[in-house]
Amino acid sequence: MSGLHLSRLALSHFRSHRRAEVVADARPVAIFGPNGAGKTNLLEAVSLFSPGRGMRRAAAPEMARRPEALGWKVSGVLQSFGQAREVEMRCEAGGARELRIDGKAAPQLALGRLARVLWLTPAMDRLWTEGAEGRRRFLDRIALSFFPEHGEAALAYEKAMRERNRLLKDDVRDPAWFAALESQMAESGAAIAAGRRAALDRVAAAQRAAGTAFPTAALEVAYPEEMPEAADALGPALEAGRGRDRAAGRTLTGPHRADLAARYAAKDMPAEACSTGEQKALLISLVLANARALAGEMGAAPILLLDEVAAHLDADRRAALYDEVCALGSQAWMTGTGAELFEALGDRAQRLEVTEAGGESRLHPA
Repeated sequence: MSGLHLSRLALSHFRSHRRAEVVADARPVAIFGPNGAGKTNLLEAVSLFSPGRGMRRAAAPEMARRPEALGWKVSGVLQSFGQAREVEMRCEAGGARELRIDGKAAPQLALGRLARVLWLTPAMDRLWTEGAEGRRRFLDRIALSFFPEHGEAALAYEKAMRERNRLLKDDVRDPAWFAALESQMAESGAAIAAGRRAALDRVAAAQRAAGTAFPTAALEVAYPEEMPEAADALGPALEAGRGRDRAAGRTLTGPHRADLAARYAAKDMPAEACSTGEQKALLISLVLANARALAGEMGAAPILLLDEVAAHLDADRRAALYDEVCALGSQAWMTGTGAELFEALGDRAQRLEVTEAGGESRLHPA
């Protein structure tokens, strides 16, 4: 299987990188160097080749190199289904992020038609023990990877909900205003719920079909109370809940209240009750299953971003992870503090050392 991959990545005034360029092939990219050298900044740049705000969820101006704050540019050649596509993203000082594909302005959604990018970061290690918001974001990233239009549904829902919450707080009583917003929320909310469940079905099927060294997770969308997911039921539920929502000052029914419940299948144990190592293994398992499901649907493996993943695994688990990534055919950008963490990859990967001097990151092909 020929995976999607970046054959060239160029950064200008992005985070700690004043100027940087990486020329790559379809193999995994092993990036090593000391903490704070700028390894994760490279992965964040690659994450921008998918719809959304990237793996750090940063606003565009925050990505500019300091102290200059001149704006930034990330560009690259994306090998996408047999075509080389020129992708450029930039943000002028204090402005918004702009996207051009093959020299033409394009919306963010267009990136989802060219490539899929999945990631795992150290901040996600707390996924099973933090609040539900982080798990919802994780769930929606899975759904977005299969259905690029999922992001538009989420934006439409959030916009309508913000307006409805404003009416509630201002004690507006006009039912016509509420009805219009609740109709929008019901339509987009039903699309969100359906997308989430369809995505989890695909991940579950990929887990069942694969032999893997990582534990299988049983996943379920959960709500604090019964929540209708069909549009013709969600609309009336929102209408019926106006009084309660007005007292709370916010909307208490809808897909924004969802949580992602996970169990370590072999032990029938909730993910939050597992050891730290088991929780990490479950995360890796889910990302790999997500990637396998996408590869089966698209005919090409997604790009993977695995930040500091090797540091939390013993030598056997690292080797197993590398074997699975290579078998998948994914261009996985992986970071670690030392080159020795990637020894098991042998010549199956490209290597890149990142150092820092005077507040500037520098790249050295290894």
